[in-house]
Amino acid sequence: MEISEKLQGILATLPAKPGCYLMKNAEGKIIYVGKAISLRNRVRSYFHADTGQDAKTRRLVREITDIEWIVVGSELEALILEMNLIKKHRPKYNVRLKDDKRYPYIKIHWGEPFPKVTVTRQMVEDGSRYFGPYTSAWAVYQTLDVLRRIFPYLTCDREITGTDKRACLYYDIKLCTAPCIGAVNQVQYRQIISDLMDFLSGHSEAIVTRIQNEMQKASEEMRFERPRHCAISSKRSNPLSNAKRSSSRQITWIRMCSPWHAATAKPVYRSSLSAAAS
Repeated sequence: MEISEKLQGILATLPAKPGCYLMKNAEGKIIYVGKAISLRNRVRSYFHADTGQDAKTRRLVREITDIEWIVVGSELEALILEMNLIKKHRPKYNVRLKDDKRYPYIKIHWGEPFPKVTVTRQMVEDGSRYFGPYTSAWAVYQTLDVLRRIFPYLTCDREITGTDKRACLYYDIKLCTAPCIGAVNQVQYRQIISDLMDFLSGHSEAIVTRIQNEMQKASEEMRFERPRHCAISSKRSNPLSNAKRSSSRQITWIRMCSPWHAATAKPVYRSSLSAAAS
């Protein structure tokens, strides 16, 4: 395939940084938006002589006359930006997200007296707090499975009064703190969920220290039934450390009061030709 002089100039100056690229046709219309860990490697790959490309990709490449890009700080920021750009421009070759498919988020129902933790693909302004996006639902549930052992949260639909006569099975297996029977009060339960949110947002050191102190005190008082006693019980098997490692690479904290939008992203480079001219 013959590459125009304009495209050759763009490909020659692409940065080896994470970001999003916007491919345009002769009419100046955006026909495809993508993300990359390295813009240089990803965008150039479209123009390599590769018989393995499918028919749709070959049609796309034939239509490209200009490419713009936006550099961001991380792969996760590129993922969020890509999602928003596709929603905004609805390029014809982005069939994966044109149907408004969204990546999953962890949702903390903070506006409720006893906040629950759920998984959602849509953020709404209801006082909840959102963590994500994840690249797969499997990653979300894997993370929550680990975190629930450390920060037991509600999953049932009971109305919490603290006067129920009996708790559910999850309380017996240490996956719920049973506010329904008054085992913990509202302030104590919300503190657990607050710790969970702090952990997801990367502020884990103070939480680890406090839980360690709580465990030490409980041990001295012979209160081995503490619900979170398994969180830091062994240096060889530490769920808290495991959760920190698994979630730190996949989650960024997003509050509904200040969501990331494509409009807020400042392009470090637009097209290489315009960048060189400025």
